[in-house]
Amino acid sequence: MASIEFDLNPVSRITTGAIGPAGQRVFYLQARQESTLVTLIVEKMQMTSLAAGLEQFLAEIAQQYPDLSEASADYVEPEMELEQPIDPAFRVGQLGLGYDHDTDRIVLVAHELQPEGSDPEQAAVARFWCSRSQMRAMGQWGTELAGRGRPICGNCGEPMDPQGHFCPRSNGHKR
Repeated sequence: MASIEFDLNPVSRITTGAIGPAGQRVFYLQARQESTLVTLIVEKMQMTSLAAGLEQFLAEIAQQYPDLSEASADYVEPEMELEQPIDPAFRVGQLGLGYDHDTDRIVLVAHELQPEGSDPEQAAVARFWCSRSQMRAMGQWGTELAGRGRPICGNCGEPMDPQGHFCPRSNGHKR
């Protein structure tokens, strides 16, 4: 059995956020159900992969269940801000998605990052049960948030810092 389990069914709110200057930001996934607030640390790549995967997942659900209404993606930026206190329960190692047609909810499952060789059964887990619209809005907000970071080098694809960038493709030469 997992050491810590959170099962927020349904969530009243779900969002992502980042704290810190570009290049040093820490990314979070946060959900609320009534008085329970769960905050998890995620990597930027996990957040952007989740956002892309959500759109694909929602398209698959719409294809499988054509009778469902379209999931809206309306969000107001101030309402997507992280809530205080930011007290992460754990760092996410793996994310997964599922869908329950009976309740028309998507479940986002987050498993704790575990040191190599440790028992995966001891990993903390969080399950956030959300409407399709909540997930679409969170995914689009996550994409927007990730885009506010450091610009990407057109030559090598790596993030560029404001003070400069060593580009491996330039072989140490400036253009």
